[in-house]
Amino acid sequence: MDDHLPPSPNSFSLNPIPTKDLKSELPHKDWPHAPVHRLGTNGVYFITAGTLKKIHLFNTSEKLDLLERMLLSLSKEHKWQLEAWAVFQNHYHFVARGRPDSTPMRDFLAELHSRSAIELNRLDGVNGRTVWHNFWDTQLTYQYSYLARLNYTHQNAVKHKLVPVANQYPWCSAAWFERTASPAQVKTIYRFKMDRVRVEDDF
Repeated sequence: MDDHLPPSPNSFSLNPIPTKDLKSELPHKDWPHAPVHRLGTNGVYFITAGTLKKIHLFNTSEKLDLLERMLLSLSKEHKWQLEAWAVFQNHYHFVARGRPDSTPMRDFLAELHSRSAIELNRLDGVNGRTVWHNFWDTQLTYQYSYLARLNYTHQNAVKHKLVPVANQYPWCSAAWFERTASPAQVKTIYRFKMDRVRVEDDF
């Protein structure tokens, strides 16, 4: 399992992100590089997407694994640096940083939704079912808003009362973040209050 984890970084600068061809039905968990935690010129976005009618379609560990691993792998293919993510039975959130050569976010999400819907429908033995309803995107341009949404995403499983501590939820970035970032960075991000964060999260 350790082969899939990123090394401990010497710094929090962006490194070139290799692309990965998703040929297997369920790709390995392809961890992103270390988080950067500062705003840049290429755009940082907070994304939320929900299933049609908020139905709990990703309702098994296998299906949550599928969605999370597709998110991790396709973000690399489309050259978006994930900095926080949380995947649930009927929605997901993530924070991602763009590069000059990143695919447009809309194209990245279109492929994620198409491929995850096809595979989910195959697992459930149904044809042509609409899985995803909509997505909401916010470009983060203020440092406080950025850091607060990082914390919001890491802690989202706690907000939904799925676990008492964020790093206990397998399908989010909290445990990865705590392993990858420095103790000072973890303390800083987790200190940001989330009560003023306005997010489409009625799921």
